[in-house]
Amino acid sequence: MVTISLCMIVKNEEDVLARCLKSAADLVDEIIIVDTGSTDRTREIAAQFTQRIYDFAWTDDFAAARNYAFSLAEMDYCMWLDADDVLLETDREAFRALKAALNPAVCVVMARYNTGYDEHGRVTFSYFRERLIKNHIGLRWEGAVHESIAPTGQVVDGGFAISHLKLRPSDPDRNLRIYEKQLERGVALEPRQQFYYGRELYYHQRYEEALRVFEQFLDEKQGWVENNIDACCHCAYCYERMGRQEKALQALLRSFTYDRPRAEICCELGRWFFQRDEMSLAAYWYALALTCVRDDSRGGFVSPDCYGYLPCIQLCVCYSRLGDMKRAEQMNEWAASFKPDAAPVAHNRACFQSLTAEA
Repeated sequence: MVTISLCMIVKNEEDVLARCLKSAADLVDEIIIVDTGSTDRTREIAAQFTQRIYDFAWTDDFAAARNYAFSLAEMDYCMWLDADDVLLETDREAFRALKAALNPAVCVVMARYNTGYDEHGRVTFSYFRERLIKNHIGLRWEGAVHESIAPTGQVVDGGFAISHLKLRPSDPDRNLRIYEKQLERGVALEPRQQFYYGRELYYHQRYEEALRVFEQFLDEKQGWVENNIDACCHCAYCYERMGRQEKALQALLRSFTYDRPRAEICCELGRWFFQRDEMSLAAYWYALALTCVRDDSRGGFVSPDCYGYLPCIQLCVCYSRLGDMKRAEQMNEWAASFKPDAAPVAHNRACFQSLTAEA
């Protein structure tokens, strides 16, 4: 059986650290905590789980901090978690099975990262991340923000997920601040960092600047296909908020030059036509979304609702406005198969019952 070092970088995480470590401590062979300047009880809580607690002067560089943590690891594999991450019980069991069976020739183990949830705790946003990295083979974190290790050698799906369960918001300006300090120093952002810089500009409603970054990123043709598709979608968001609706449509359609349609893009196109009361065209794109095969293994951002519930509930509305009440009701029930307790499903059922009573 392989051995695993859990390597974490933390700062002021007293509210979540114990929860995280309780979910992982008995799964790993050592725990390394690198503290970047806590002023609360973080170190005290960490000491309940490990004596391997180290200081690291924060330099606005997540990769540097993670590389330091990994450099202290002594086991076969390094695993990273953020303090507000948790392994749920089903994932703990899957992790145990993986650890018992993992071929030591594997270089990187990928795992799903669940980061968005609805009001009932169902996952609404996820993507794959490198989670276990073979130690002592020279793999290093890159990127001051949104840091990553490029998978190399034999890469496998670990079959477990990490749940990112935030209790409080993080500093919304931190990432943008780091990027802009880099640019001030003359640092040239590599494609992945360029992509995420564009997203940070979008989050800060700096739409024209975001568009310039995304367009340069796409025009240079060095990006990963999933980031290219997401960049097209964010270009559309920028154009939409700038009131340039036709350009938003063009940006969404541009995504098809990179790969087959994703349900997420089809739903955005459905929304574009829906907002213009073009119900037949909206229905076309929502129906196309239902034909898209969800493939988490490609590694991109995934919105599970786009592969079932969302297009179904929107098709219910589209068909209702087109006068096809039978199909509308069918789509509502299909939506219910994905989310039986969804409020729109219950609302639509009441509407259909009312129409039947009036007939």
